[in-house]
Amino acid sequence: MPIPNGGLITETNEQYYAGAQRFISSGATTFTTTFNTNLVFGSYDPTNANYGLNNFKLYTSPSGLPGTYTEYILAYTVADNIITFGVAPAVGVYVAVQLKALNGGNFGLENAYGDAVQENYGSYSYTSLNDVINGFIATYVGEHKLIGDVKRTDVIFHAKRGLQEFSYDTLKSIKSQELTIPPSLSVAIPQDYVNYTNMCYIDKMGVKQPIYPANNLTTSPYEVPLQDEEGLPTQDGFGDNLEGSSITNERWAAANDRLLNGNITLDDYWSYDNYLTGKLMFGQQYGNEPQYTQRNGWFNMNERDGTIAFSSNLKDKLIVLEYISDGLAYDLDARIPKMAEDALYAHILYSILASRINQPEYVIQRLKRDRAAKLRNAKIRLSNIKLNEIVQVMRGKSKWIKS
Repeated sequence: MPIPNGGLITETNEQYYAGAQRFISSGATTFTTTFNTNLVFGSYDPTNANYGLNNFKLYTSPSGLPGTYTEYILAYTVADNIITFGVAPAVGVYVAVQLKALNGGNFGLENAYGDAVQENYGSYSYTSLNDVINGFIATYVGEHKLIGDVKRTDVIFHAKRGLQEFSYDTLKSIKSQELTIPPSLSVAIPQDYVNYTNMCYIDKMGVKQPIYPANNLTTSPYEVPLQDEEGLPTQDGFGDNLEGSSITNERWAAANDRLLNGNITLDDYWSYDNYLTGKLMFGQQYGNEPQYTQRNGWFNMNERDGTIAFSSNLKDKLIVLEYISDGLAYDLDARIPKMAEDALYAHILYSILASRINQPEYVIQRLKRDRAAKLRNAKIRLSNIKLNEIVQVMRGKSKWIKS
């Protein structure tokens, strides 16, 4: 691949793949890095607690040969991706900046562990929210343009609202967490969680096995007031209702899942012989609901505690929670797939003009239709459906699977 020469790619191969940029000192005290990733600086001193905040390490070598680099731990500062040495390296000394990577990097003791390099992989398919805002103002705002004048803060607001709305059903904003179910049978809802898209546990072969929502099986009460003998809620000294622990949740955590899915054993029968009807429970699955007659287990959203509760058969299981965020939780999220960039421009344009008075209705309706059309195109592009995948599915329709 050629060296960056004014196109959209601004990193060299070494910067992108290895997360490293090297310099040869000319006696100057400053070195400017050109990573797509901004340098995060806490301290130059490894004994300082803030040193762990750095997303990079700095190395020097007298010859630049492999195995000759050592970490630089003398005084230096970082501002706007410019590294300033307290004492300029001697002329001819090689200086290497290594972003932290999962493999520890290629210099020194190769212990620059982190994920700064991996977070940059695939970044070319995205554009930043700030670039979209700047591009919108340059294209649509000004004399003889659709918008004569608009505050930058208004553009930022509508851009963020558009990104938020697109993240729910258009953009690829699905995140996932790998978790182990503890003895409490519940895990905390992720910090940037908006809604779940899929829940599964991972079997010993690494295959996903779906976990189903409890739906009508159980619930997690949002309020559990303590009651007096007459059934009325009791209050504390400040007049607020006293809250207790949920008996519903306790019973669900202790429930025998085999009684729900029908896969009971003789021990289950003798222990719970009067649970359903007081009669023999074997052979009673006819007409049962599919959501009950499965062995994978269930989960339930506990909004009161901010947790996800699981059925008892999932204890110690490895699960993967897939969920959507709104794209605005962290700086890394504030980026837009290039395939949806035009749709976001259309959303901002429509939203700004539709919120203004005395705008011609035919203009607003035209922009609304344009927004809908471009959003539809973005959904199709991001669906990532390939012709060979469709052919594979259609071929499977003509097969009989016999056992």
